[in-house]
Amino acid sequence: SKESEVIDPQHRLLLEVTWEALENAELNIDKLKGSKTGVFIGLDSFDYAKNYIFTHDVETISPYSLMGMSKHSAAGRISYFYDFKGPAIVCDTACSSSLVALNIAIDHLRSGQCDLAIVGGANLLICPESFVGLSQFQGLSADGKCKTFDNSADGFGRGEGCGIVILKRLSDAKADGNTVEAIIKGGCTGQDGRSNGFYAPNGLAEKRVLEQALKNADLTVNDIDYIEAHGTGTEIGDFIECQAICE
Repeated sequence: SKESEVIDPQHRLLLEVTWEALENAELNIDKLKGSKTGVFIGLDSFDYAKNYIFTHDVETISPYSLMGMSKHSAAGRISYFYDFKGPAIVCDTACSSSLVALNIAIDHLRSGQCDLAIVGGANLLICPESFVGLSQFQGLSADGKCKTFDNSADGFGRGEGCGIVILKRLSDAKADGNTVEAIIKGGCTGQDGRSNGFYAPNGLAEKRVLEQALKNADLTVNDIDYIEAHGTGTEIGDFIECQAICE
């Protein structure tokens, strides 16, 4: 259709993977119609919009263009397709977009604003300009590989993909006989505030977020078995993050 031609392919991926996630969770999709299901999507890239609507060629703009590539449509279209009545939120906090979306979803489940949460994100690399900008910033590895916490670290390698998880309150999941893959005990969102530069991380802020996340989850450092780091593979970022984790 004319509408499908102008939809950001990231949104298409999200629609497809959401269906697969609901199937994998063995949920009855028909019974979810009209339910208080929330959609929480992390999305950072706007490459497709830049390619399509910012070309200065107004002849290519159709009635579907703006909504087809606006970020909010990434969540709204999923809710529309399934007739979900819970919140539909798109979150853009750069590298942490999907994690922050997850944290927002947890809060909405706990407060009763939704009973089921679809959480995830997508990323497609369509334009060269962002690569050029990151190269000028010296953020990208010359060989495209991310050598995190290594002496040879010289930046990160970019990747594409899409992921969706289905969340419920644990009591509801047990009552409904769902297979529980993991339990989220708690989380925390923060910001660096002022550091030694707008592009530089803040170790004290990272440490505080880790401490607060543990407190919110009612855990201690002795309960930690595994940490997934930001791990940008940059000289300053790795050092500050590793130091914050160790502290």
